[in-house]
Amino acid sequence: MTILMVFDFDHTVVDNNSDTWVIKCLPGQTLPDSVKSSYKKGHWTEYMGRVMNYVGDQGVSPDRIQGVMETIPFTAGMTDLLTFISENKSTIDCIVISDSNTVFIDWILTAAGLRTAVDQVFTNPARFDESGHMEVQCYHSHDCNKCPVNLCKRKVLELYLSEKTEGGTAYEQVVYVGDGGNDLCPTACLRGHDVVMPRRGYTLEKLLAKLKAQEGDASVRAEVFVWSSGSDILQELKTRMQSALQTVE
Repeated sequence: MTILMVFDFDHTVVDNNSDTWVIKCLPGQTLPDSVKSSYKKGHWTEYMGRVMNYVGDQGVSPDRIQGVMETIPFTAGMTDLLTFISENKSTIDCIVISDSNTVFIDWILTAAGLRTAVDQVFTNPARFDESGHMEVQCYHSHDCNKCPVNLCKRKVLELYLSEKTEGGTAYEQVVYVGDGGNDLCPTACLRGHDVVMPRRGYTLEKLLAKLKAQEGDASVRAEVFVWSSGSDILQELKTRMQSALQTVE
């Protein structure tokens, strides 16, 4: 059985928002109102560009930023789950689709020794320029009116699955793990035997429950498994793998 695990990052893999965590590297750990008030709904990446420009203007070095980012806490049980995935790469592929950025995610996973668990990361490209300022770019452009302008996770997932199929990889099951409103769109491309795993008490769980309550709504065909910790997901994953093994035998 070949499984694809798809993870959101903020409030899923890590128990906070990596983009706002970076503010802890500032002397006063706060942004001026001029930066705070510049955010426009659906344009988070552009806003983070201004945040990181301000951070750079304060003389905060890339090393200082990295040190702070590596202290972000992982969601309970998530390191055990990712360790299990890294030990079972023959049967589990794993990708991250996130509205964070390449630098933050790579730093955080690498510091925890978990980078090998993830095959690919799809997120906003980031880099430091010659003056030490971090630049963040939009991941792509799309025509989905349900998602932020810089990232439609459904488009990313559909393209990934299409390329894998063309390459000869057919996943028996896709498991999507997330928490936020922008994790709803990709669940629409999951099949009936796939699984969407929303975090308990978060936006995705509420949106899925709302859809389920609407009679005749078939936009989400996948099974729903609600989780509170990575341990819940790990136990469910082991159960499904064992069940599949018994079926084969």
